[in-house]
Amino acid sequence: MRPQPRNKKLYKKAREIFTLSHRISNYLIYDLAPLQNNGNEDPNIYFTGDIIRQSDSLVPKIMNAENQIFQNDRIEQANSLISLTNKLYKNCERLEQTNSNGKEFLILLRKELKKFKRLQYNWMMSL
Repeated sequence: MRPQPRNKKLYKKAREIFTLSHRISNYLIYDLAPLQNNGNEDPNIYFTGDIIRQSDSLVPKIMNAENQIFQNDRIEQANSLISLTNKLYKNCERLEQTNSNGKEFLILLRKELKKFKRLQYNWMMSL
């Protein structure tokens, strides 16, 4: 049986962020996939994969932190989640600088990440 998260709002927001990241990435890939005029690929295309990978790691990090026996280990895992969230936010900012029609969606994702950070702060206080 799979353990249930303590903070269901945080868990739910992490799942929403993953879904949103996946959809945004799929949208952006079509704009970033064509080769540039010089024949090179757009280096920003890798950030689309990064936001999927990072958002997919949010839920496991939450569960890992909650399942630690010792408080120091829980805090260490929670800090790792903060770092991951910050990287995800930074990659959204980088993707906003690309030549794509999907920039507006990235603003939405960053707003959801800000909500997640607030939930995350409250969650950390309860660990």
